[in-house]
Amino acid sequence: MMHTDLEVYKSSMLLVKEIYHLTRDFPKDEMWGLVSQMKRAVNSVPYNISEGCGRKSKAELLNFLNIALGSITELNTQIDIAIMLEFIKDDPEADRCRSLALSVKRQLLGLIKSNTNKP
Repeated sequence: MMHTDLEVYKSSMLLVKEIYHLTRDFPKDEMWGLVSQMKRAVNSVPYNISEGCGRKSKAELLNFLNIALGSITELNTQIDIAIMLEFIKDDPEADRCRSLALSVKRQLLGLIKSNTNKP
């Protein structure tokens, strides 16, 4: 399976771009705090999808997909924190990121389910 053909990979790459754009105006003192954590979490998703697809077994694929699932869940919490701290407003850009993150999570869950209990 080529990771670049997966819709979840394509969606996660779009989310990377959106999060980098969303965090560009965060306070400078958050560069090594929340901004760094959000970038690590969002980048972890396509990294782990691609690494899992490069492995030889379904068990390894599922392990990396589950790591990606944890990262997208972490990112959702970080978006909520950024909104709570008013680093971002509840605006269309934030809504787009939240919606895309939810979509990626659902796609990951579907991919995990479709690869569970298959030889």
